[in-house]
Amino acid sequence: MIKQTVCLIGKPNVGKSTIFNRLIKEDKSIVLDTPGVTRDRIYGDVTYKDKKFLLIDTGGIDMGDDDWNKDIIMQATLAIDEADVILFVVDGKEEISSNDLKIRDMLRKTNKKVIVVVNKIDNAKRDELIYNFYELGFPYVIGVSATHNLGFDKLLDLVTEDFNETVEEEDKRLKFCFIGRPNVGKSSLINALLNEERVIVSNIAGTTRDATDTVLKYNGEEYIAIDTAGMRKKGRIYENIEKYSLLRSLKAIDRSDVCVLVINAEEGIIEHDKHILSYAIEAGKGVVIAVNKWDTVENPDKDIKVWQQNLESHFMFAPYALKVFLSAKTKKRIHTLMPAIIKANENNRKEIMTSDINNVIREAVLMHQAPSYKGKRLKIYFVSQTDSKPPKFTFKVNDKGLIHFSYERYLENQIRDNFDLEGTPIILKFKNKAED
Repeated sequence: MIKQTVCLIGKPNVGKSTIFNRLIKEDKSIVLDTPGVTRDRIYGDVTYKDKKFLLIDTGGIDMGDDDWNKDIIMQATLAIDEADVILFVVDGKEEISSNDLKIRDMLRKTNKKVIVVVNKIDNAKRDELIYNFYELGFPYVIGVSATHNLGFDKLLDLVTEDFNETVEEEDKRLKFCFIGRPNVGKSSLINALLNEERVIVSNIAGTTRDATDTVLKYNGEEYIAIDTAGMRKKGRIYENIEKYSLLRSLKAIDRSDVCVLVINAEEGIIEHDKHILSYAIEAGKGVVIAVNKWDTVENPDKDIKVWQQNLESHFMFAPYALKVFLSAKTKKRIHTLMPAIIKANENNRKEIMTSDINNVIREAVLMHQAPSYKGKRLKIYFVSQTDSKPPKFTFKVNDKGLIHFSYERYLENQIRDNFDLEGTPIILKFKNKAED
């Protein structure tokens, strides 16, 4: 089931990022008193009473002429386009401003459910301030205090009242999606796998308007390929289009078992490629990096080594990602793609026997003990795999506060050295022995 989407919209410094962090229950957005700190959309998952939705935090909308103000408006416009519910955040301590009125005019055109969220209502005396904001003309107005965590149950009840409860998909076929910047060859790769022109292919960025599910057969098994949508909608053109290739990719990532990041060999790697892959990793999916347009490389045998080094350097946070080099146009090396996808999925679902993982960790500790801290040293009593998709390993220890990131990385490397977990992130969780 595709998650519904909710976005936070408002002028700078009304508390959108603090509300975002309250709803996703983690400090993911940067919260500062400086207007305009949140310049890019930030995304998070919210679960409330068995309902889940994708939440987008946007930069503060200021109708000034600065270039970055225009960029924020572009990003907010895309978030509004994709949202099922819009949370219009205002400052309860201030009067309605000209920016509030301009945002109101933007939102009136959407014909979507808009909830005016009056922030900074942190005591009963301020409740009457809420009524001032009915002047904006929206039927739903709710007061909250992000700082004091007040009013959020009422807000979430209203947000999710028309949402479907989260249900598991019955379809057990492996689902994989192609993610990446526009015009890197995502649709062409699906066509190459299908050996037919079922997906429209064009050199114009933004051709694919909606996520498309395609069933393909490989070695007698059925798979579902999800092509992620481009970032232009009919009648609108978004500047700096690579910045907008993420939102619909997130929906595809959420539905997939494996995500294939497609990179254009002619253009190389940019920062945005890393951002897109990081969302797949945060979602716990199997990951493959596919360098497409390999037919344009002059010395493929020599350049593959250079490319492998570049990928390792740029994607240091995911050294385990499977990597393939291919051409959708000529179908050169296209045969390497499906085996990588299948392997990433198998490893993402892998379950390791408790005795085997304990033997590996016991050996690892004997080879290299954790460093002592203030006279105390970490002790690992027991470890077991407690989840899959991705594999999660829970360590029972004497004091989880003694875990240093370098030793955690050492333990992860030891696990990976002993078990084939290529193509999947893994999670290490540490619990004190007394904890349940």
